[in-house]
Amino acid sequence: MMSEDVSIACQILNEIIQIGGSTAFETTFTEALFRQSFLENSDKICCHAALDDQGQVTGFQWLGEYDALPAGWADIATFTRRQPVLKGAGRALFGETSKFAASIGIVSINATIRADNGMGLRYYEKMGFSDYSVACGVPLMDGTPVDRISKRFDIKRETVS
Repeated sequence: MMSEDVSIACQILNEIIQIGGSTAFETTFTEALFRQSFLENSDKICCHAALDDQGQVTGFQWLGEYDALPAGWADIATFTRRQPVLKGAGRALFGETSKFAASIGIVSINATIRADNGMGLRYYEKMGFSDYSVACGVPLMDGTPVDRISKRFDIKRETVS
């Protein structure tokens, strides 16, 4: 993701937050907060953007460090435009992110998804993630308890003979 992608990527994320039910984020981002959170924060490993045929951002995927994960693991977050949908954007993003993760020695990628986010759960399953943990009843800002399902993707290593 480039600095010039921030405005549209921030709009995409804010629309998803406003729709509700498909991200752990509950409050919208300013462009400055978005830039700090996804591009400039020291926990960022990489952040890729998906573009349509006109060069417009249709989604983004962030990979970062998270202290609660084991050594060699990274955390992932994926957001794609709701209208109009660009089929294959999420798959393309994960292709680039997983290649980059493998190139720097990441062994596993964690995705933690709200249990009420069927679309997100299906996406990560299609990418090859498998369940490994559930945090039960994590409260939303209004107090509503929602489980968080953690999935992992193990990076496969090519062996050299």
